[in-house]
Formats: sequence, structure tokens, C-alpha cells
Amino acid sequence: MLVSQSQVRFIESVQAALQKYGDQLKSINHEIWSDPELAYEEYHAHNAICELFEDLQSQGHPFQIRRSVYDLPTAFEIQYTHGSSTTGSETGRIVTFNAEYDALPGIGHACGHNLIATSSIAAFLATCHAISASEQQGKPCTVRLLGTPAEESGGGKVRLLEKGAYKDVDACLMVHPFPIVSNDPDLLSIATDLPGGYLANDKVRVTFTGKPAHAAAAPWEGINALDAVVAAYVNIALLRQQILPSQKIHGIIVNGGDRPNVIPMSASVDYYVRAASVKSLKPLTEKVVKCFEAAATATGCKVEFDWGISYADLKTNTPICQNYVSAMRVMGHHTVFDNTGKGDERFGGGSTDMGNVSYAVPGFHGMFAIPVDGVNHTPQFTKGAGSSESHKRSLSCAAGMAVVACQILTDDKFAEEVKTDFEREQDH
Repeated sequence: MLVSQSQVRFIESVQAALQKYGDQLKSINHEIWSDPELAYEEYHAHNAICELFEDLQSQGHPFQIRRSVYDLPTAFEIQYTHGSSTTGSETGRIVTFNAEYDALPGIGHACGHNLIATSSIAAFLATCHAISASEQQGKPCTVRLLGTPAEESGGGKVRLLEKGAYKDVDACLMVHPFPIVSNDPDLLSIATDLPGGYLANDKVRVTFTGKPAHAAAAPWEGINALDAVVAAYVNIALLRQQILPSQKIHGIIVNGGDRPNVIPMSASVDYYVRAASVKSLKPLTEKVVKCFEAAATATGCKVEFDWGISYADLKTNTPICQNYVSAMRVMGHHTVFDNTGKGDERFGGGSTDMGNVSYAVPGFHGMFAIPVDGVNHTPQFTKGAGSSESHKRSLSCAAGMAVVACQILTDDKFAEEVKTDFEREQDH
């Protein structure tokens, strides 16, 4: 991975910007972490981030700030456009950073979305600073920070895609925290273009409806919806023996009845179905549906399906990965470009609505290690996500993203490589 002179120059400017905005970045990270909000309820985070940029705007920074965009009250869009148009385009190439800030029920920021937001805010500020100080005077380009609510549930990015938030975007970048790897404790960050790291995901609530009756006096008069749930659960447990290691099926009972002495008339479950790709997910989901239908037939219940927003698998852009790793190594950070399969072993199995974005525009979803005693989606991870060391690591990765963004915006050859790789992936 060769290092260009422009990359070195951008690194210096990016690092200077992160130092300049250090106090604001530390403050916004703590503010998001200390007030966790669930999907589509992230009003505090939305307002705090927008207020940060409105304050910077009042100091003379030419940011365009839009609150509650694309019909989502907790989404925002902040934009900086550099240079003047000579080609008929007012924006030039566009790079977007995704900021996530939703939390999990009961355990707060147990997936570190406060760090994701902070790293994207930092990368946006650093890119704007570096571009404005570069020699690209007169050549238009646009840097965008997009507030993307409801990643954990609700598919905020999918809804943003449908509303045109990623239209004409040349690349979209973000990073995500994970626990420090025990056999490689010095590893800061990893980029991988391998499939299977993040899975396609179908979500469904299934409701069985039967007939109530007195459970002791006349159980034969009832049709037991909870029996249907139990039958479906067993059916799916048996199906798990015959699925691929990369495929996942897991669920919970949402409602199993009201009283032990009443045959449950209604019972429901929530299930996630995951597979390595959108293509391989469909036949697996069809098998799961048959498990529910068979349970309904066996018990005499009616069954209804309420499908959530599906997440696509993640397609990561190879030139972006390589450029990011190169920049991180120049800055002295132990960073790995994983094209050997190890990445899948380290953090495979999850899903993200960034996958849907990566099908629409060239995408990057890097990973960075933080010091925690547990894995993602645990109280231990919440604690680790609020530490000063984790914040420091998020800013180091923000610098890497900012350097890549500057290269995409200013280097025609590199931008074409990014585009070509994306189009090649679309053909697969």
C-alpha cells in the first residue's frame, strides 16, 4: 500500500483539526453516551449535535444545517460545499459520513453508537478543515454528515435511502467499535472487504390467534395460541440443525398469554433470520415461514406475519479499505486489511442497515477495538463505550476516514477506482 504525498499532507491537516475540535468532540461523545435513547426517540442526541454545528456556524463556519430531514424527526443533515462550480455541478463529488446514536433497551449504548457518532462528526470536521486548507481551490466538492437514527431496530438508513438521502453520493463511510482481540491486543482497527462479516437480516413478528377457554373447567373448548408458539419454537430449533454455519435464526416470546387459568387466545414471537447475502436469505426465510405455518395448522390457530425492515449484507469497497489502512499505518496505528477470512471469525454474525447503503453507493464500515470486559450488547460494553480510551480510539479512526474522504474528493484516479470496484461488486 503506497503512500502518496497528498495523503501525507492531508494527514497533517486532519490531525490538526481533531486537536482543534478536541473539547467539542469529547463533550458531544459524553452527552450522547450519558443519555441513551431508543430508535426514533433520539431527540437529545439529534438536538445536541445540531446545536454543536449551529454554534460553529455562528463562529463563521459555512455549514448548512438541516434538522429533522427526510421525514424522520431525529435525522439530520449537515453539509459543507467547497469551491465554485465550473462544470455545471454545484456540489462536485460527495462523501457522506453516517452518524448513529440510538441505544439498546435497558443497557444503553451497549453497541457504542456514541462512539460511531463521535467518529463521524470528527471525520466530517477534519475533512472540511483539510479540504478548505488544500490546494483544490475552485474545484467543487461536498462533505456531508448524515444523522442516521434507529440502526438497532427500525432501519433508519433504509428509510433515508428511500427518501433520497444518499442520491449522488460517491462514497459513504463509518466505523464501528468491537472488543479488543485477546490474541492481538495492540490491534486498533480492521478493514475487510470479505463477505459474511455482516449478514442480511429479515425481521418478523408472528402472532397466533386461537380461542380462549377456562384452562381447568373446559380446556377442550379452547384453541391454544401458546401451543402454536411452542410448536413453532421447536420446529425452528430442529431446522437449525440443517442450516449453514453462517445462517442464524433467533427469537423471543413477546406474549404468551395473560393468566394460567385461561387458554391463551393470542400469543406472539419476534424472530430474526440472517444469512450471508440477500440472495441466500430468501430461501432460509421461506423455511422459517413454513415452521410457523405448520405450528398454526397443527394447533388450529390463525397466523399473521408483520415484517420489519430487512437489512442487506454489507459490501465493503476494496480501494477504500486499502487507503484507510494505509493512512492509519502512516499515523502509527496497528491496522489490518483482512482479506484472509479472520475478520469473519472476529465479529461475524451481526447485521446493519449500512448493508443497504452499501448496495446503493460505495461503502466503508471499518471496525475498531475498545477496552471492554464483554462483547457488544452487554452492560460491560456500555461501560467501555463511555471510557476516555474508547473516545481516543474513535478519533484515531476518524482521522483515517477523513484522509480517505479527502482522497476521494480530490484525486480523480482514486475516485474512479472506488467507483469501478463498486460497479464490479454490483455485478456479483
